[in-house]
Amino acid sequence: EICEEIELKVYGKIMNNAYYAEETFNGTDFTIEPFETGDYEKCRFMNCRFANANLAECNLIDCEFVDCDLSNANLAGLSIRNSEFSNCKMVGLQFNHCTKFGFSATFKSCNLNFASFFNLDITRCSFDDCQLQDVDFSQAVLTGVAFEYCDFAKATFSSTTLLRTDLRSSFNFVIDPERNQIRGAQFSMQGLPGLLEKYNIVVG
Repeated sequence: EICEEIELKVYGKIMNNAYYAEETFNGTDFTIEPFETGDYEKCRFMNCRFANANLAECNLIDCEFVDCDLSNANLAGLSIRNSEFSNCKMVGLQFNHCTKFGFSATFKSCNLNFASFFNLDITRCSFDDCQLQDVDFSQAVLTGVAFEYCDFAKATFSSTTLLRTDLRSSFNFVIDPERNQIRGAQFSMQGLPGLLEKYNIVVG
């Protein structure tokens, strides 16, 4: 009887979760209309508002977000796989609360200021023309990640793995080579001051 009760609870949870495939959401305000817990596969979100919304325990698979505001949304247990965010406001997002397995995303022209990737493997991500000010990359794995024209002002790098990371076109980063793994990382001449700041060396 106990086993049957557990099976019914599990089955009920699955049945109660929403499932959307290839749906388009345009201009939806999820701060008023709650975002349904469930799976979203190949869905498109245009001009939607998720600020402070609850996205916990949802699965985003091959989804696209364009011109959306996701600032300070609850990402606890959220799974993000092969999804793309373009021109989105994503201030303060705690990506470290997401499901770590399979985490992969593309960020284009997004505001990710004050976000956290603490202790998260983001090797399957890319960042193009993004604001990454005050972002926490402590203990994160950025191996092979390409950051194109990104602003890292006041971003934190501590025990961060930056092996073969491409930062040639990015700027305003301060990275201590003694506290981070940077073997094979790519920097431009303009980025050298960010590697030498602790030594009070003037490069010019």
